[in-house]
Amino acid sequence: PRTSVTITMSDVVVPSRNIANAGSGKIARPARKIRYNNAVPDAVLRDPALNAAIALLPDNYNFEIHKSVWKVKSEYIGTVALQFPEGLLMYACVISDIIARFGGAKVIILGDVTYGACCIDDFTAQKLGAELLIHYGHSCLVPINTTRIKVLYVFVEIQFDTSHLVAVLTKHFPPDCKMSLMGTIQFTNALHRAQQELLSTFTNLRIPQGKPLSPGETLGCTSTILPESDALVFVADGRFHLEAAMIQNPTVPAYRYDPYSKILSSEGYDTERLKAVRWGEILKARKAKRFGIILGTLGRQGSPAMYQHAKSLLDKHGKQSVQFLMAEIQPAKLQMLKQIDAWVQIACPRLSMDWGSDLPKPLLTAYELQVALGEASWSEVYPMDYYSSSGGPWSNNVKAHLPK
Repeated sequence: PRTSVTITMSDVVVPSRNIANAGSGKIARPARKIRYNNAVPDAVLRDPALNAAIALLPDNYNFEIHKSVWKVKSEYIGTVALQFPEGLLMYACVISDIIARFGGAKVIILGDVTYGACCIDDFTAQKLGAELLIHYGHSCLVPINTTRIKVLYVFVEIQFDTSHLVAVLTKHFPPDCKMSLMGTIQFTNALHRAQQELLSTFTNLRIPQGKPLSPGETLGCTSTILPESDALVFVADGRFHLEAAMIQNPTVPAYRYDPYSKILSSEGYDTERLKAVRWGEILKARKAKRFGIILGTLGRQGSPAMYQHAKSLLDKHGKQSVQFLMAEIQPAKLQMLKQIDAWVQIACPRLSMDWGSDLPKPLLTAYELQVALGEASWSEVYPMDYYSSSGGPWSNNVKAHLPK
């Protein structure tokens, strides 16, 4: 069951009507193509009480509180839903109190687990009466003109001193190294600052972009291809997103810089083993007569269009299929359904890649299903293009699969 925490303020402040046309951002509903000035007024930026409240949050984390408060006030938002990944959930109550007090709105914290921007849950927020959803910690994978209510994405940029990163790279790599800088969304601005300092030393330094992601950004399921690179330097405190880049670029030496520990480490991924394991699962699935098709219902993680496409492919090849909706794919639950010969999940490809082979029945990705049915060829490089604008027909961002 979905859970939420509701926080209300007894002294709700209704903004003055003289600021009705000073909203920030673009209205999410596609039928209303109205643009507003997104500048936050000085009165909000310099509000001493608001700034004192913001000071309770870490000063190197940018939660864009001024922008959020102004959006709520200027657009007369009555109810706001907040959605956080687990790593930021500890700040939820402080942020909700600030928005309620200074924005004059009722605030709801969505308590379900959030793994990425694909989990944005505007459906639940709408059902709870929210007019605006503020989604923290991830990029804008789901366009705001396709969501059920207004959405504000807050990347939560994390500041760190880039001088140590610059010094480490300057010491350990030659000036002619063809280096690619990448990272998670929280550190992409820091990448650009470091790049400006490094350009005087490195002649072939770049921050690659795979649209629709931001320059340098990498997801756990989506990475750009790096042609002619001697080194990939990835800024993050964990490996999950870096692994996507290593799978997509198996011949490029990879290094990870942890901005907290200030350690640069050499990283590796056994892509040949991954391909061997996944190919074995595909061969098993080719013998299956009945498939279970899982649509992930954790926010917008699962694409209904891809779900229907998978079913149509199975129908085309004379395979029986049973359709399932699941917020989280649990191995114990799948093992109870013994009538299913093989599974295909339209949720997160990493679920299949990371632990799918531990199940007694194959758990395929959308790409692997197409290979199993002969609709796509088995690639020499395993494609990590799940949200890429230039991805294959198994990608979320193929025109036919885009959210309506």
